[in-house]
Amino acid sequence: MDGDMGWVVAPDGGRPDGRPCAHLELLTEFEVPLPDGPAVCAACEARGWSWVRLRRCVTCGHVGCCDSSRGRHAYDHHVRSGHPVVRSLAPDEEWAWCFTDEVFLVRGT
Repeated sequence: MDGDMGWVVAPDGGRPDGRPCAHLELLTEFEVPLPDGPAVCAACEARGWSWVRLRRCVTCGHVGCCDSSRGRHAYDHHVRSGHPVVRSLAPDEEWAWCFTDEVFLVRGT
């Protein structure tokens, strides 16, 4: 991984108590590949809705919209599937979120 120490809970951990994440092993370089073509929230697209940002499930590759979007489809996918971690697909964001442990995850240095 060329000096990359993997993923870690962000310094504030998303919570002041600094809780850990039990799902860091899901964030590997061997994640499910993105589908061909541009990433979209299929659930929003089917309804004619737009989205704010997209999140990608690291377990199965499902792409859904963020909690700031009308559909909140990434969270909905978590609720329905139990898959705990999503990564941001925004080109200006390099983080993940664990719904189960409620923590932000960033690349270690």
